[in-house]
Amino acid sequence: MFDFETKKQLKTGKPAAFKEVFRLLYPRMRGYCKLFIADDNEVEDVIQECFITLWEKRKSINPEKSIESFIFVILRNRCLNVLKSKKIEDRKVEIENLDVNELQYLYQLDFSEKEEKSIEEMLIESFREAVDELPEKMKQVFVACKIQGKKQKEVAEELGISVKMIEKQISKAKLQIRDKLMKQYPSMVVIILLLLS
Repeated sequence: MFDFETKKQLKTGKPAAFKEVFRLLYPRMRGYCKLFIADDNEVEDVIQECFITLWEKRKSINPEKSIESFIFVILRNRCLNVLKSKKIEDRKVEIENLDVNELQYLYQLDFSEKEEKSIEEMLIESFREAVDELPEKMKQVFVACKIQGKKQKEVAEELGISVKMIEKQISKAKLQIRDKLMKQYPSMVVIILLLLS
């Protein structure tokens, strides 16, 4: 996403480069934060703190490497700090609690510009794989309702089955996806299902 010259200018403290990074990454960063933090004001505070940290650490930036990876590590740590500060006792957030926008975000994330994969990226890939491994009819229902955001009644009519069957298929899909990810990342309950808090 960012060329060598932009990263070099960011490293040397050029305001224009900093503003360009903020402009291009802000939407993704906000979406990322929303997976951890519900409150919009807290999200904005975290992003602001993240960019302050980026500015303070700009001299450690390696123009040869991905600036996105550098920033998202900072962002992830900030988000986890917020969770820890709230002393959340039950950090096992079920996939059932994710809304359509969050699932779309997870499913559509594109990290093709990065040189190295983070744990979040591996989780996202595992999420996609878990969806792809669902039985065909279950996958069709899950993707239509939870990824594409279609109404259950609409999908039921398209497939010629009952809404009750749609609900059953979604419930089974959620359980299968959750169990697969929990087995792969048993120590990642805080961010299970791709950064889930």
